[in-house]
Amino acid sequence: MNDRYDAGHGGDADDQYQLVGYDEYGRPVYQQVPQQQPHQQPYDPYAQQSQQGYGYDPYAAGAQQQTGQYPAQAYDPYDTGQQNPVPSYDPYGGAQGGAPAAPYDPYGQAATSGQQPRVAEQTAYIPQQAGPVEEPAGRARPESPERDYRTEQFAFVEEPDGDSEDVIDWLNFTENRTERREEAKRRARSRLVALVVVLALVAVGGVGYLWYAGKLPGLSSSSDSGTGTGTSVAAQNRDVIVVHLHNTKGGGTSTALLVDNTTTKQGTTVLLPNSLALTDDDGTTTTLAKSVEDDGSSGTRDAIDTVLGTQIQGTWRLDTPYLQNLVDLVGNIDVDTNTDVPDPAAKKKGTAPLVNKGKDQTLSGKTAVAYATYRAPGEAQNAQLERFGQVMQGVLRKLSSDAGAATTTVQTLAQILDPSLTDKDLGTFLAKLADLAKGGDYKTALLPVQSDGTLSAQASDSVVKDVLGGTAKSPDQDAAVRVSVQNASGVKDNTEKARVVLLNGGFTFLEGGTASGTQAASKVVYADAADKDNATEVAKTLGLPTSAVSKGKTTSNANVSVVLGQNYKPSS
Repeated sequence: MNDRYDAGHGGDADDQYQLVGYDEYGRPVYQQVPQQQPHQQPYDPYAQQSQQGYGYDPYAAGAQQQTGQYPAQAYDPYDTGQQNPVPSYDPYGGAQGGAPAAPYDPYGQAATSGQQPRVAEQTAYIPQQAGPVEEPAGRARPESPERDYRTEQFAFVEEPDGDSEDVIDWLNFTENRTERREEAKRRARSRLVALVVVLALVAVGGVGYLWYAGKLPGLSSSSDSGTGTGTSVAAQNRDVIVVHLHNTKGGGTSTALLVDNTTTKQGTTVLLPNSLALTDDDGTTTTLAKSVEDDGSSGTRDAIDTVLGTQIQGTWRLDTPYLQNLVDLVGNIDVDTNTDVPDPAAKKKGTAPLVNKGKDQTLSGKTAVAYATYRAPGEAQNAQLERFGQVMQGVLRKLSSDAGAATTTVQTLAQILDPSLTDKDLGTFLAKLADLAKGGDYKTALLPVQSDGTLSAQASDSVVKDVLGGTAKSPDQDAAVRVSVQNASGVKDNTEKARVVLLNGGFTFLEGGTASGTQAASKVVYADAADKDNATEVAKTLGLPTSAVSKGKTTSNANVSVVLGQNYKPSS
């Protein structure tokens, strides 16, 4: 605590100070007493009014700053009459009123204005008192000092509540119940969204399947009917392999096309009758059976492509011993047989048939070959061809759908394949067809062929266009007269000699086989009256008399039928 500073305390007469007032913060301000004053009563801030006069203002220090030049007068702030000016204290150092006085400068500087000469003075503070606190720049001075509040002036009373725990428990219960309700609502919304998504996916999948299957009304065109897809028939992709079954014991061949439509996921076995008219490399017309026997696999494949408008990738020659091994490898097959097949090894009549007619007949390799090659007396070749198709579909249903396993089965047969078809290619192709056959997406179709070997309009629409995606191009009927030749002369070479003569004459040669017996006179027969002149021209070309020409029945695919008798003398 600082000691009170009085004039003359701790110093000489030059260091005397007197209180001149208070600054804006309420701190006392002292001023050095001028030396020329011989005597000045010490300033007592607590002097009574009787000593200072009525209306004495302790803050009006200007009256004490003078040296007796002005008489002491009482100051009345409400008196408006004439009186001598009394200087009053200005907190910023200026004297109030009109009397000249030494103005007070709170920053220690004397005012330069006024009539009196400047009195040297110095503002000082109590030696033990700290200086004024400097206000930071930009901060406004408070109009009045803030009141200091102490902690003991406030009292916070906490009254114990006996029900506080119950209230907390109720709030916790309410909060937990609300959270459970919100969680239940969120789970319900999640289940609803999941259900909607599942239903939408099912609907989209169902519509997509119907669109893919071509079952949506209004989306399938007439050209695509029966194909099961919206893609045009011509734009569908197909893999085709031709298979020739050679009967090594009974003779003859059976031909079928194995078709894998990768666009519609549909497999088909197309049966080709042996009477199908084809065109040889030299432009002559021949039959499918004759082409397989004479031209081999390559020539026949090209001829079929020309007639059906297909693109065959390879040829599979399947002899009957290999077919028997194939059925045994897959573990027998089940076929709905349409006839009884007698046992060719039976020597007595009444022996039980080798294959019984009925549904789901289990066939081994031996019985499967017997059923595929069986042709009853007087029965059309198409009937035997359909049995061959049944056996092939039964094999595909039992073959493995795995490409590697199917390739191993093909390699186990140890058969010699066409150079255009490898074991791996054939195994992979058969595995795809096996998968379709097991799924019920496989069928067998017979190519309709007219009596002359050409394709009918029905064949063009139902098989060639829809199944094969091709265009029927039968040999031109006006290109050359088709002549079927059967040798009954007893001389085997006469058939070849007649063939050369007819080809040189511009006719198309068709192989008619060899008769069981000989015949003395040769015959030239035509069925259509329009072919009478052609028959006469054939007789002249072969060196036969015109009397041998007659109207009768010809073979199915020939314009003129010739039977060479013993009177036929080929030119040398």
